[in-house]
Amino acid sequence: MTRICFYLLAGYLSGSILYVQIWGRLLCRKDITAGTRDGNPGTANAFMEGGFLCGMLTLICDLGKGFVPVWLFLRQTDCADFALAFVLAAPVLGHIYPLFHHFQGGKGIATSFGCLLGLYPSLGCALILAACFIVFSTILVVSPHYYRTLASYLAAAVIALLTVKTSAIRWGMLLISGAVSLKLLTCDEKNERCKVKLL
Repeated sequence: MTRICFYLLAGYLSGSILYVQIWGRLLCRKDITAGTRDGNPGTANAFMEGGFLCGMLTLICDLGKGFVPVWLFLRQTDCADFALAFVLAAPVLGHIYPLFHHFQGGKGIATSFGCLLGLYPSLGCALILAACFIVFSTILVVSPHYYRTLASYLAAAVIALLTVKTSAIRWGMLLISGAVSLKLLTCDEKNERCKVKLL
């Protein structure tokens, strides 16, 4: 139980580090999110406002802060019960509601991919989420990006619920999808109307 609590806390605190702020100040000498439309401390704004290097470093770190706690948990514990579901979601919750930034964080997209990749060699949920983004970006195109992200996470949650056999991983995917969807639905981002078109 102590080890599980340690990984829950470590995952949350890892998620609470907003690397876009760190790399923005180190490489660009500015707050990357300050002039953006959505103020989101995430990878997309790191690329757009900070350039390629800032974006890549932010992406790698945001993936890593989800990957490392989950990967270590699976290798250092024999726990295969529902604790894994909460360990999976902890870094995403940390990124969305970061302790170090007054609980005002990002959407958790890169971090959630990192958490799901941490399940390696089981990559089913990461592939499901990636496939949903691809489908809603190229086949059944949902725009703007806000609605595409929401549709991708909701669809991934349904598919995971129906197809993923390991209950802890299935519930972890549902927790991640629920956290990201809740963040999107409660944020102040102003968007155009949702548009859906085929190809």
